[in-house]
Amino acid sequence: MISMILKLIKALNSDIGPWQIALAGALAMVIGLTPLWSVHNLVILLLAFVLRVHLASFFLFWALFTGLAYLLDPWFHQIGLYWLTQASLNGFWTNLYQQDIWQVLHFNRSITLGSLIVTLLAFAPTVLLLRWAITRYRASLMPWLNKLKLVQLLKGSRWYQLYARVND
Repeated sequence: MISMILKLIKALNSDIGPWQIALAGALAMVIGLTPLWSVHNLVILLLAFVLRVHLASFFLFWALFTGLAYLLDPWFHQIGLYWLTQASLNGFWTNLYQQDIWQVLHFNRSITLGSLIVTLLAFAPTVLLLRWAITRYRASLMPWLNKLKLVQLLKGSRWYQLYARVND
């Protein structure tokens, strides 16, 4: 876990595109907030490996969003239950559940449906927010941190130079 955090910090301070880190965070949000053993998570995992996203960021964000999911599950349950119990959608859900492919997707489970609806609605804003945060960090906070005496002292130490040689 510590090595993933260090890789994320290294990615934030490097020339890796902010879109790659932001997309990794948004894809990890979908996997982290929805139940793990779902078919749509296989598609998201495939997208994470096919698209050029920063994988260390992806796995770190996945862990963070998985921890957050336990707090949000009651809310996801309420949202999913609302959509599953709508009288006007009763025929729609019945038709979907009678087909084998839709049974595998588990949309009849309230937490799966509620969390997927929330993550799909939050996907684009999450990508944009993460990209904005990364560019703001690189433009203002990173130069300020590099000017700190503690950071300069750490970067000048033999341990950091040894770490930099081993890491490169």
